[in-house]
Amino acid sequence: MRLSKGCWTALHTINMPHNPTASATFMSTIILLVEDNELNRDMLSRRLERKGYVIKMAVDGAQGVSVAMELRPALILMDLSLPVMDGWEAIRRLKADPETATIPIIALTAHARAEDEKTARDAGANDFDTKPVDLNRLVGKIEHLLTTHGTSTLPKNL
Repeated sequence: MRLSKGCWTALHTINMPHNPTASATFMSTIILLVEDNELNRDMLSRRLERKGYVIKMAVDGAQGVSVAMELRPALILMDLSLPVMDGWEAIRRLKADPETATIPIIALTAHARAEDEKTARDAGANDFDTKPVDLNRLVGKIEHLLTTHGTSTLPKNL
């Protein structure tokens, strides 16, 4: 499956200088960030890029599913409150497809209620984090999931 031209225009890679202090284990690891808020996308992508990750983006849940199926990222950061298709449904669809079911997903939301975390985990999220993001905590969760899921640092398509 190839993405439509419109999907590719929203796909974004941050090209910043190589960070020699980033963990060599996770260098060049592709993370898909599915976030509709431009400021959140910009802030989080830049901070993760400085940690050595390659960031690809989608701006809604449906596009997130399409990009994930195309790229097979090492990990997905999924906002839950998204247009077109919400994050819960996007997670369910990704986990239901054998091609993407094993990709670890961290659900991100500004809602810190216990039921939000339960709903995200019930949908198939491997972990949950709240916004505003505590970068050290999030990176710890990312590295834990990448390590425990044995996720390759080499993308399917780049």
